[in-house]
Amino acid sequence: MKYTEQMLREDALEGKVIVVTGGGSGLGKSMTRYFLQLGAKVAITSRSLEKLETTAQELTQETGGNCFAVACDVRNIEEVEAMHSEVLKKYGAVDVLVNNAAGNFIAPTERLSSNAFDTILDIVLKGTKNCTITFGKHWIKTKQKNTNVLNVVTTYAFTGSGYVVPSACAKAGVLAMTRSLAVEWAKYGMRFNAVAPGPFPTKGAWDRLLPAPIKKKFDPKKRIPIGRVGEHQELANLAAYMVSDFGAYLNGEVITLDGGEWLKGAGQFNGLEQVSNTMWNILELAIRKKK
Repeated sequence: MKYTEQMLREDALEGKVIVVTGGGSGLGKSMTRYFLQLGAKVAITSRSLEKLETTAQELTQETGGNCFAVACDVRNIEEVEAMHSEVLKKYGAVDVLVNNAAGNFIAPTERLSSNAFDTILDIVLKGTKNCTITFGKHWIKTKQKNTNVLNVVTTYAFTGSGYVVPSACAKAGVLAMTRSLAVEWAKYGMRFNAVAPGPFPTKGAWDRLLPAPIKKKFDPKKRIPIGRVGEHQELANLAAYMVSDFGAYLNGEVITLDGGEWLKGAGQFNGLEQVSNTMWNILELAIRKKK
């Protein structure tokens, strides 16, 4: 068994209807593929219907599953409500919402316009709020039980981070929403959890965020204790477990999947791995002399 292989049994999501925002590419597409392979019906959303339809057709042919494309800009509550109605018309009900749609700029904050800052807040925080409230209110109204929301956040949602300040602010808000509603709406039969991925390269997003000149100096693998970036199937495995009935006792949690990157950055002295054995010998002698 390898970490690149599928984890759950083939019927683990049989009968589930799942909506994945930002499902047309990247990690959203990878999660959608696995959900379909596990028997779920999946509606994918983003702003580009053409891109979504191409992805839906590709994944349907690849998995034999049922994938439905619905255009939606999550920043617009009217579009979210219309998307929700279309999915209900198609499938009759929704069991799981995966808030994956995101945007980001890597830049010094002083270089960002107010509009650029607001764009990230609107996609990540407002978009997650729009979808969560729309779906959640419907579940409450219809008294539908055994529903859940999975939010995709980041490890810097815990700590903040320079050069991605709008994203850090927005993801921190999403994490607070996750934990808050996990308590408040559990009485309605809902679960709320989040996953905080480390580096999981996707060609489009990574090429935009880390163009060639930066990529040469900023190799994510060098910051990860296990020495590699994540494989998409690893995240898909975790997400599938979290939204499945196998995760029925999991509520209000954020699971970090980053090969130890976050802990390495948090440790005050973790950078000492750069010290050579020769230098350690010299340091040890110096310490012994002081004693």
